[in-house]
Amino acid sequence: MKSASSRLEGKVAIVVGAGSRDGGVGTGKAMSVLFAEAGAKIVLVDRKASLAEETMAVIKEKGGEATVLEADLTQEADCRRMADTAVKQYGRLDILVNNVGIGGKGNVLEVDDETWHSTMDANVWGQVLTSRYAIPKMIETGGGSIINIASFLGMVTGGSGSVAYNVSKGAVMTLTIKMAVDHGRDNIRVNCIAPGQVYNPRMVANMTSERRELRRKSAPLGTEGTPWDIAWAALFLASDESRWITGVVLPVDAGLVRTTPLSMYEHLLQG
Repeated sequence: MKSASSRLEGKVAIVVGAGSRDGGVGTGKAMSVLFAEAGAKIVLVDRKASLAEETMAVIKEKGGEATVLEADLTQEADCRRMADTAVKQYGRLDILVNNVGIGGKGNVLEVDDETWHSTMDANVWGQVLTSRYAIPKMIETGGGSIINIASFLGMVTGGSGSVAYNVSKGAVMTLTIKMAVDHGRDNIRVNCIAPGQVYNPRMVANMTSERRELRRKSAPLGTEGTPWDIAWAALFLASDESRWITGVVLPVDAGLVRTTPLSMYEHLLQG
């Protein structure tokens, strides 16, 4: 059995949405750093190269290897270039992480055409395009692992969020299952992570301490999640340890989607 530090040794990964803002750690950065620590070589994809360069600096400081690629996953040519870059730079492609999520506010009475279509393009169609060019490269070297990032909001709803975002994340879950069935005989595993109410420093400006505490108390574990919790789940799904797992939607959410406000009522009342 491989040690924890070599769980992805010899593998090459593309992480979409790998950029970091203001020195914080988002999900894409956490996954990229953890994958590199586990021995993978990473193609760090972001719409702004400067954002991914922060992630690359951390990886290289730790002795890892990574390449930055500025690309827009809604553009087919860019998605082709992602897969080509991985093979040209490192000789193969084993792992694809589709880590993207946009969407403004608005219910069906309020959402405008531009918000709806841009959300669906980025959150769903983009994952189709990245996979379209990654899968043939994986087949050439015997298979691989695709990890689509959705959200618990694709399974339940709440707050004043975007109907486009929720619907798109539900579609990502269905897309995951369909891809897993279609490409299983190619030895390509396709799984989905549905993060819960993860907290990271980028949220500080838009969240009161009271709301942050309420989020913590709303799930059965009563603990606060971070991007590293998502990254550890992704590492498992990327590694050979999950070789017999495909078509799974994995909530990483402290149990939030398995409960109701009434079942958590006493905890929510606690100071």
